[in-house]
Amino acid sequence: MESGVDHLSMFLLGLLGSGHCIGMCGPLIIALPGRYGRWSAHVIYHLGRLLTYSAVGALMGGVNQGLVRLAGGAPQAALAWTTRMQIAISAFAAICLLLMGMGRIGLIREPAWMAKASPQRIPGYQALMRRTLDRHNAFWLFGMGLMLGLLPCGLSYGAFSRCLAAESFITGAALAGSFGLGTLPSLLLLGTGLTRLLRRYQIQTELIAGLVMIGMAVVLFADAWTALA
Repeated sequence: MESGVDHLSMFLLGLLGSGHCIGMCGPLIIALPGRYGRWSAHVIYHLGRLLTYSAVGALMGGVNQGLVRLAGGAPQAALAWTTRMQIAISAFAAICLLLMGMGRIGLIREPAWMAKASPQRIPGYQALMRRTLDRHNAFWLFGMGLMLGLLPCGLSYGAFSRCLAAESFITGAALAGSFGLGTLPSLLLLGTGLTRLLRRYQIQTELIAGLVMIGMAVVLFADAWTALA
């Protein structure tokens, strides 16, 4: 069962990975809500992004909840099968977190698809970008935030992997939301002393973020092992 420590770990993962976020998302924020010249534009954009994070987290957490409901009132054999499936999901999430964490601290090479992450890879990106820039409309800005919540990113995919082992879709949404909130301070204060400090110590913060991922992986492995015992 998830605890406050799990949510704190997800928040720290987002906060400590902010140096990475600034490099990847910073130009987009300057080009989009920054161009509107209003603080409310940043709120609208990030609200869309965090909503997408929470939706993906809910989807991941729903996998486990679906297995629990599938086992409800089922014969003992079916219950044992769903339990094994839940253990397998937790183990898979742990492996994903472990690999991504090891990549962040430099023990293994980060997959090429993470290094080449680009919003242009998202279907419909160019058309939505044009509408957002041309119309200066909150609706399109919110839509861009929703879309860019799906931006290929090893950091967010690590967070989503943790949500895969959540006990329900609500918990999955809350965990992903905690991660999203962790990314907010640096992106809202883009260009200030905070972001310059994070970029200056990006190697150190990336290292800690990697260790947080590995720590979450160890906890999930331990939970899976306990369930097997």
